Formats: sequence, structure tokens, C-alpha cells
Amino acid sequence: MASWSEFAADEPRLADEIRLLMQQYGPGFGYLATVRADGGPRVHPVSPVITDDGLWCFVIDSPKRRDLERDGRYALHSFPPEESDDEAYIAGRARPVTDPATVAHLARIARASPQGDWRLFEFTVEAAMLTRRDPVAQPGAAPPQVRVWLDPLGAEPARREPVAAEGRRGRHGFDTRRPAA
Repeated sequence: MASWSEFAADEPRLADEIRLLMQQYGPGFGYLATVRADGGPRVHPVSPVITDDGLWCFVIDSPKRRDLERDGRYALHSFPPEESDDEAYIAGRARPVTDPATVAHLARIARASPQGDWRLFEFTVEAAMLTRRDPVAQPGAAPPQVRVWLDPLGAEPARREPVAAEGRRGRHGFDTRRPAA
């Protein structure tokens, strides 16, 4: 799976737009989905930290932290903007960060309380998606614009819809706006 910086180097405009949605209210704000021990989903609000070097999250001692420690799969979804239904989505794997210098540097950036019982995780990126909707769309108006990035070195999804020949293709050939008939 790609690091945030590898994803951003591959798709800089998409990464910038996702970063803006995640940080639209100042510090990062989104919903983190993790996998419970029984395989079910768990969703929590979090404050992701996005830097040029990576996508990070400080996670306090909680069920979501135990989920990440046991099974690093995650999905992160932006909080919806007030003026539209635009959304950003990132999925991949979380790994604990143990390097003291990295932890200290990110704690300063994120203003993480030194007294907190938190652990820092770095989130890799297997898939990223951005959906833009016209905030005043009328019925029958243009469909949402959806851009998807899949890590070219990551695992292949089980099923992909082909894109019509006339459809706009991203670097990796996927655009959910115009599936083939």
C-alpha cells in the first residue's frame, strides 16, 4: 500500500482536494471506520493529521485503537461540508508509529496532549475517492463527479466495473460516472 506522500505524488490534485475536505474546519475532522473483533464495523469521529510526509492519527485507548492494533484495516470519511454533499474517502491499513522523533514532531504539529494515553498511527492509502456534487443540483442535472484512485501496487479489488470508451478515465482507468452498459 502507498503512503500518503506516494499517493499525493501520483495524484496531487486529488490528494489536495481530499486534504481540503478533511481539514475544512481547521484541524482534520472525519469518521474512522475500523473492524471489530467479531468482523463488524465500528465508526468513530477522529482528527486526522495530514502532512506532506503522511496521513496520521492519534488514537486514545479505546475500542477503535484496539481494533487498529488487532486488524489495521481502516476507512476514513470526511465530515460533510455545510454548503454541499461533497465527500472524501480513504481506505488502507494503519500501523503504529514507534519512532520517538516522529511521534514528538507530529504531537507538536497536532497539539496532542503529552498526558494523553494515545498512540500514533500512520495510515497507508490503498484507495482514495472524492465525490463532488452540485450544491444546487436539480433533478435530472449532471450526476456527481467521482474520482477514484487505487494503489497500483496494492491488492486488486474483487470486481471492477469497466469504463465506457468515451468516458473520462483517471490515471488508473476508473471513473464511476460512466460505467459501460
